[in-house]
Amino acid sequence: MRSFSVISLCRLGLLIYLTTLLPFQARAQVAPETRERILFEEESFLTIDSAVASGWSCWSPREEISPDFFVAEQPSLKGAGSLGIRGASKSVANGCWRFLVKGIEEGSFYRFESFYFARRVPNPRHQVMAMLDWRDTEDNRVDRPEYIPDQEMKGQWRKVGGIFQAPKGATSARIELYLRFCPQGTVWWDKISLTQVPDPTKRMVRLATVSCRPRGNSSSEENVEEFCRVAKQAGEKECDIVVLGEAMTLIGRWDKNHCDPDVAQPIPGPATDRLGEVAKKYNMYIVACLDERDGPGVYCTAVLIDRRGKVAGKYRKVTIPREELASGVTPGNDFPVFDTDFGRIGMMVCFDLQYTRPAQALAYQGAEIILAPIWGGNEILAQARTIENQVYMAICGYDMRSVIYAPWGKLLAVAETENRPCVAYADIDLNDRKVYREKFLGDMRLRFFREMRPDIKIPGID
Repeated sequence: MRSFSVISLCRLGLLIYLTTLLPFQARAQVAPETRERILFEEESFLTIDSAVASGWSCWSPREEISPDFFVAEQPSLKGAGSLGIRGASKSVANGCWRFLVKGIEEGSFYRFESFYFARRVPNPRHQVMAMLDWRDTEDNRVDRPEYIPDQEMKGQWRKVGGIFQAPKGATSARIELYLRFCPQGTVWWDKISLTQVPDPTKRMVRLATVSCRPRGNSSSEENVEEFCRVAKQAGEKECDIVVLGEAMTLIGRWDKNHCDPDVAQPIPGPATDRLGEVAKKYNMYIVACLDERDGPGVYCTAVLIDRRGKVAGKYRKVTIPREELASGVTPGNDFPVFDTDFGRIGMMVCFDLQYTRPAQALAYQGAEIILAPIWGGNEILAQARTIENQVYMAICGYDMRSVIYAPWGKLLAVAETENRPCVAYADIDLNDRKVYREKFLGDMRLRFFREMRPDIKIPGID
């Protein structure tokens, strides 16, 4: 009996080895393919001659509009020196430092990072930029260059960076570091790198809207309960975030008025507490809209409830139509964005859809999804907002359909009016950058805000 136990233990040990250690060794053999591989890294610049000798070059479309290029000992983020560009008192100055990085593999992903310090540059997003230009073996461009998005500040230095997939035919990538149209400005570039990285994981979100229009209820509480019931349907479908209707405490009871101070509630308050119970039970975010009471003011407010059932943020409708102004609604004054565990979102309400700036302000601040409770509006305008800002949009409507749009205005889901109450949802991958690309223009989400001109004011408006 004892010998049998020893043999059994030996067999058990062999089984453990075959099922755990050997597969681990196999994984170890492929692990190097998933590690990061630095193709280019530079953080020390001594003189302009040494920079040129190491492969850097200065470029401008024409000599007459070339800025001044130099290497400076200070400022420097790390190592000695930085690459500098001065506007040279030319309003038309336009040029960049360039470096060609070889060894690119088509289809692979690469992380670019750099830092810049700008002085006397009034509009850095338009005047200071970094780009990756994909090239083939003959040094021909194979796809549209990639604008590198701005990231966080490190002291006085701004980081730019992102992960990009090399297109078909790419064997090299040209780094370009710009200063444009800034006659008195100077920019210093430092700590520049390009690294091959593993394929990014998907960032999936189940985005939902509802078709629900309470009628004939005797109280705001009944309205809220009706919305909670349809929100539970979204929760049962394991949605990550759902948008509910505008003026949910008012709809169906005072259709001819746009403000009732007796119905307005504080936030947090009874309605958000009840919505929070549903959000917590189903571990999802809820966006809803209700009349908010704050002192003497009544606001049309969209509120974000997080997965724990707590108020994570609110947005007070900025663009108020005359009917609501006449009823005593007070407008909000800003366009906040909110970080969730899957990405950054923004909220708009109804009449905001008529204007370009609300959606633009949210997208400019990095919102990837806009959630919009809307009484009634124009679906063509909704599509336009997704196209011009390259965002996803989920709309909950009463006199218009409840819909979900992708960038470029593609319709992903509809909660049909005739099936009320009902839920519609779409599964989206926020790490899939192909949805932002246009055949001839490239990645428009990154491109749009680099090439827009917020510095040009509209007479009589700005």
